[in-house]
Amino acid sequence: MTALPPMTLQKMSWPARIGWLLIALMCLGIAGYASKYLIHPPRTAEEALGNPLGVPFLVIHVAGAVTALVLGSLQFIPALRRARSPHRWVGRVYVLGVLVGGAAGLILSTRSFAGPIATAGFGGLAVLWIVFTLLGWRAAVQGRFADHRRWMIRSWALTLAAVTLRIYLPLVQVAELDFLPWYQAISFLCWVPNLLLAEVWVRWR
Repeated sequence: MTALPPMTLQKMSWPARIGWLLIALMCLGIAGYASKYLIHPPRTAEEALGNPLGVPFLVIHVAGAVTALVLGSLQFIPALRRARSPHRWVGRVYVLGVLVGGAAGLILSTRSFAGPIATAGFGGLAVLWIVFTLLGWRAAVQGRFADHRRWMIRSWALTLAAVTLRIYLPLVQVAELDFLPWYQAISFLCWVPNLLLAEVWVRWR
């Protein structure tokens, strides 16, 4: 139960297949990088990205998000999708990862150092991430598999915010832009374009 289009990798064109594999590799890379917070949990707010609620909620958020990134990436493997039981169990843990990561992310967003704009951006991401994932899970339970795929495509697009966030932030630093206003903008840019592209994909397919 993850955001994967109705087709499998085997039915995609080679450019599309390579694109999805690159996305999966980026997810695994980001998950590996973020795992540093699980190996060495922050002990102070400063170590937790300056968020007063970062201890313990940053670790909880990372644990859930890493789970969603890794397991969501595994669902791209055609053999796993064909095996219904493993696909379902991996999907259930993906949903759990989203619920944990999203809830902790929502809590963290309320005390963002970047103020109410970033709170709205990251908070909106957390709420929609949870809602879309639950709608996808409910559709699967009810046997509405076309609706399930559509909702989980939207969920996966929001999971990918972890990737796009870490693409934008280095670009801001390299370009030597004013960090605070750009960070506030990125709190929306990391997920709104993803969701719009997912919606185009859903309606096109």
